[in-house]
Amino acid sequence: MPLPTLLLGLAAAGLSPAQGAAGDCGDAAALVQQAYPKALKSADGASFTLDPHTSIALAPPGSDSPFRLICKIWPAHDDLLLVAVPLTDSARSRDDGHVGDIELLVVERASKQVRQRLLQPGLITDDAIAIRKIEFDTGRYGLAPGVTAFGLRIEMANHSQADPFSETDLRLYAVASDALRMVLDGLVVAGNGGEGDTNCAGSFHSSRVSLAMGAARHYGYRDITAVERTDTDEPSPDKDGECQSHPGKPVNRTYRLRYDGSRYPVPGKLRAIQP
Repeated sequence: MPLPTLLLGLAAAGLSPAQGAAGDCGDAAALVQQAYPKALKSADGASFTLDPHTSIALAPPGSDSPFRLICKIWPAHDDLLLVAVPLTDSARSRDDGHVGDIELLVVERASKQVRQRLLQPGLITDDAIAIRKIEFDTGRYGLAPGVTAFGLRIEMANHSQADPFSETDLRLYAVASDALRMVLDGLVVAGNGGEGDTNCAGSFHSSRVSLAMGAARHYGYRDITAVERTDTDEPSPDKDGECQSHPGKPVNRTYRLRYDGSRYPVPGKLRAIQP
């Protein structure tokens, strides 16, 4: 059975995803030491250990490893720094799969003091469908007067040429009553999939979704409109052996996400595979 896949892009007016990587961390080692006073720095300075099996990696400049400290200045509150801390279980992680959590920190840029923090269990756990990228999304998610959310995007993909699969998931977080909490859990915003013969012939599908903040409110938070466009293609060789595309008619679907007092429930077709 082909995997259900979506190729989605976040590109609505006012919600373009400003994304961040490790570059905004500054002195990453000092940042970790401030947030985790009991952490022990490795001899080579590349990581910290919190207990015998939990490690925090500090990637060198230019590294594209997703399992390292990631920071982004929050444009909506430019005195604050958003930090995603990978807490890797080194005893259970292998080259073909990782086990671990992410802890999100909201940090004062000037003092490096942690204002809010939220542990997200299992968020860097992967296997054959591997995590390829983790980044912040600081698009303008204005949920309510004085409440702007930020996003965390996690990209995952397999290694199959015959049955390719990838998706990027979006989670939204907001500070309310001086606490950081998740308000949207795992909305697929990018991906692709299908089945093919690794040469030309196959059946593939992709989608894009745009998000826009609505005027209606539920429990004080604005609705979010998600518009999904799905495209299909069934390429095949022509009589000369040249691979030709045979696209189908695009299909558009609109979803309205309404806050239920705790979170924005995610429609089943847009729900992430990540726990």
